[in-house]
Amino acid sequence: MIAAAAAPGLDVFSLVMQAGPMAKFVLAVLALFSVVSWGITAERLVSFRRAERESKRFLDRFHQGGGLATIQDETAALRHSPLADIYRAVFREVSLNPPPDGTWHGGELESLVRVVRRSCSARLAYLERSLGFLATTASATPFIGLFGTVWGIMRAFHGIGVAGTASLAAYAPGIAEALVATAAGLAAAIPAVIAYNHFLGRLRAIDARMDEFTADLIHRVQGRRG
Repeated sequence: MIAAAAAPGLDVFSLVMQAGPMAKFVLAVLALFSVVSWGITAERLVSFRRAERESKRFLDRFHQGGGLATIQDETAALRHSPLADIYRAVFREVSLNPPPDGTWHGGELESLVRVVRRSCSARLAYLERSLGFLATTASATPFIGLFGTVWGIMRAFHGIGVAGTASLAAYAPGIAEALVATAAGLAAAIPAVIAYNHFLGRLRAIDARMDEFTADLIHRVQGRRG
């Protein structure tokens, strides 16, 4: 067995090439899940980093004070910041539908709050885009790999039945397919679950920052006259 394990034809690539059609199909599905999840991870990393960087720049300018229109003009280029997007939505509402007496209260304030909530929901939905696929990859690929494992074991027992003896040559190919499928399923699932949890944590931090910012923004709008 040791000599057989050391044989040059038993590397992973050879095992994949020598696998049966079903095992190759399972590995192809797992490879597709893995490639797509890595692509989503890279794209979301860029999006989250850009949103956080621009939000920091916007907050720095917002806390410097000044008129609402001035802040709007000076931060118009920050198109990827969820905070800047909320600010623009509020600014449009304030500019287009000001209260008759210049004071935001009652129905006017409720309308402003609805605008804020819609903007927050839209930005969170954008940041959550494609994260569901990472969750699906994390939960589904181990079971797809398990299916390949079961299929490989079935092939191993079939080989034993055909050979009429439980020799290494009879069951080794099926067991090899099973182990490769198991490893491929875990290789696809582990990075996906790590990336999903990472982005979920960053998303919660952004959500909390948006809640804090909207409270400050509405308070400033309420203190505005005219």
